[in-house]
This record gives sequence, C-alpha cells and structure tokens, in this order.
Amino acid sequence: MRVVIEPNPGAAARFAARCVAELVTRKPECVLALAAGTTMVPVYREVVALHRRERVSFARTRAFDLDEYAGLASDDPRSFVRFLREHVIEQVDFSAAHHFAPDGCAADLDAECARYETAIVSAGGLDLALLGLGRNGHLAFNEPGASLAGRTRVEVLMRPHITENGDPDPLPRVAITMGLGTLLAARACLVVAFGAEKERSAAEMIEGPVTSLVPASVLQHHPQTTVVLDDAAAALLVNAAHYREVETLRREMESNATR
Repeated sequence: MRVVIEPNPGAAARFAARCVAELVTRKPECVLALAAGTTMVPVYREVVALHRRERVSFARTRAFDLDEYAGLASDDPRSFVRFLREHVIEQVDFSAAHHFAPDGCAADLDAECARYETAIVSAGGLDLALLGLGRNGHLAFNEPGASLAGRTRVEVLMRPHITENGDPDPLPRVAITMGLGTLLAARACLVVAFGAEKERSAAEMIEGPVTSLVPASVLQHHPQTTVVLDDAAAALLVNAAHYREVETLRREMESNATR
C-alpha cells in the first residue's frame, strides 16, 4: 500500500487528481469507478482544472458510479448520479453514453445489482476505483460488517452514515453499492481522506488488522492501492514519518528516471 501524506486538503486533492489524469492520458479508454460525497469535491475540482489547463480528455473513458440511494431518481438533487454529473461528468468531455450508474428506482433492486455487476465485467473491469474513506471505515456503501468478498448488492445503511453529508432532507436507509470484492477486482484503487474526523479510520485502514468492522482495511490485500491523506487525517499513523520518507525517495527516483 502506497501512503501519500500531503500538508493540506488542497495538495492532497491535486495529487489524487494528477493520478487520475495520468491514467486517462496513458489509457484513454480506461474504466473508472467514481465516488460521490463531500470528500470528492476538491478532487473533482482539480480533475476539471487539469482537463481545462492541460487538455486531459475523458472522451473515451468510461465511468461507473460506486453507489446510489434506493428510491432516488437520477434528477433528485440528493442522488449520487446527479452529484457526479454536476461535479465532473458534465464539467469535462465525458460522453453521456459512457457514464453508468445503478438505478436506485429499479423495481427489483437485487436484479439491478446483478445487472450492474455484469455491466462492469462487460466493460473489461475497473482500471481505477476512486474512493473516499468514511468516518467508520466504510468504502462506497460497504458498512462495518460487510462481506470482504461481496459484489454489487443492496445495503442497509447505519443511521450516522445517512446524515454524514449534512443534508437536511431525510435520506433513504437502503442503497445499491459496489461490494468490496468488486473493488478488490479493480486493477488499482485510490483512496482519499481529509481532516481530523478521518484520522481514526485512516489509521485502522492502513495499520490495523484486516476486518469487516473496518471495511477499508481489506485494501491491505490489494497490491495496487494508493492512499492520499492530508496531515490531519494522518495524525494517528504510527509510521507516518516512514511513509513520508518512502514517498520522498520514490519521487526522487521517478524524477531521476525521467532525466
């Protein structure tokens, strides 16, 4: 697991956005899994900036939303599909036909989960899962206790989770989510976390035991996982100084290799 610690959320968001842009430039037809939520706002802002400043094109890239609340239509301002359209899909040159989301209003949610999982496989699998770390260690809507091998499925959400984004309107208690097994099948995972409220879950994810009580800890088993934190989110890491040293050496080596 690569652990990148930046001094502030802005620097961390820029690093994460650069990782996305480098993949899209290297493999324009790549398949992304995209997270919604407040953590992702500065990341997508930087992605849009790179698109405009450096002409990074997403025209051939395909994107799958990580999750969606059950019962919310795609035009509902609380839906994740609308969030992603507003913050990144419609801000760059994504093709609308290349943006996929689970249908939270499907009559048969289990059948919709199976359809969505099949669509991901049919696209060739995920090249990169872009993930935000939850305060309780969740990834997507995989709550503590979720199967570490589960695929796209229906999840009942914990009550603190549904108020986490500060939305004054009641949110559904049920959602469709990519499972941890789906994320582990991605060729790479990129996790971002900012702020002191994420310090415990970040430490448990990176340095704690692999357990379903901290769903994000399963990424310790993924060989191509990068975690991007700001100083506040990294505050409880026992080996923070080592991670910083490793990253400094890595960047020096990469810089030397390109000379």
